[in-house]
Amino acid sequence: MPLDADTLIERQRLRRRLTLWRILFVVAAAAAIVAAIGRFGGSDSLGDRIALLDVSGIIETDRDREAALDRIAEDDGVKALIVRIDSPGGTFVGGESLAIALQRVAARKPVVAIMDDVAASAGYMIATATDHIVARRGTITGSIGVIFPTTSVVDFFDNLGITFDAIKSDPLKANPSPFEQTLPAARAWTQAVVDQMKGVFVEMVDAGRPDLDLAQVAALADGRIYTGDQALANGLVDEIGGEREARAWLSASHGLADDLPVVEVEIDKEEWWLAALLGSGGKSLLPEPLTLDGLLALWQPEAS
Repeated sequence: MPLDADTLIERQRLRRRLTLWRILFVVAAAAAIVAAIGRFGGSDSLGDRIALLDVSGIIETDRDREAALDRIAEDDGVKALIVRIDSPGGTFVGGESLAIALQRVAARKPVVAIMDDVAASAGYMIATATDHIVARRGTITGSIGVIFPTTSVVDFFDNLGITFDAIKSDPLKANPSPFEQTLPAARAWTQAVVDQMKGVFVEMVDAGRPDLDLAQVAALADGRIYTGDQALANGLVDEIGGEREARAWLSASHGLADDLPVVEVEIDKEEWWLAALLGSGGKSLLPEPLTLDGLLALWQPEAS
């Protein structure tokens, strides 16, 4: 049976789409192979060097960054790691997981932190995972503490005649909530959670600053911020300066040559270009990043 013109046109469209997706698949596969070669086969050709990791903005859990740090730890060509921090903090777990990844590197080679404008809360947390901390005199740091931000719109909607209701298994389920009054028991338990995680933060600082005892750290960990000068005076950082001073410390303490090149750490983000690639034919099949949520180790919560 002969096909009509509309059917032929539609078949041609389908063939073109299929051809396009085949081309995109080949390009994606080739890019993945090139990335794998660069990741696993190209590091030896770089020679001895110092790696530089930039940590800026809000700190969240980043598995790609942690994987890059694990490769740095295992790469014998990387003689040291410099971590440049310019961050007001972020989620508690984001800071904790990055600090643990840095500790894995520090177990194998020297790691030094350089604080720029801000290295507060989780930004300071990750600095304590390094062997040496350098700050500028005007750096904002400290803010050792934890926040569980919440809000309430109950009164506002009451004035509009709008009420919210939820059928819950228990009164403390999803309380605090913006849509109901915070129960005293919920507030007390949430405070206990925040206090417990602050204790973990204090323990991390205590472990990372051996010249301070736990009582000294606890006294400094009341949420206040410090300038670089103040942080040096109370033992939260080791010296004032920048990359020059960090390199001098690496040379004096670990005998690293002053002329070792500094190479920025490349963090593979294959899922993002792959998502963009898949998105070219419609909505991406990969999840989008979630908004900042949960327990925060953040100097300015409104930044989220």
